[in-house]
Amino acid sequence: MVTLVPPEIKEEINLSFAISNKIDVLMQERGLTKKQFAEQLGKRPSEITRWLSGQHNFTVSTLAMLSAFFGKSIITV
Repeated sequence: MVTLVPPEIKEEINLSFAISNKIDVLMQERGLTKKQFAEQLGKRPSEITRWLSGQHNFTVSTLAMLSAFFGKSIITV
């Protein structure tokens, strides 16, 4: 049986992974481990792990906070 994934779900998945990949790249540019990143943001390392998994549903507020932290946009609209 073939299950078709609706296009909006595919797009959501693609965007989620693009965001998590961007955060990972920005962390690497700064030489930050998950633990260091979490400490600097006042978050738990487990939350950072969820962010980097590509399965976290980011709020606009969180994206804005991350953009301010890195001094670079996380997403482009």
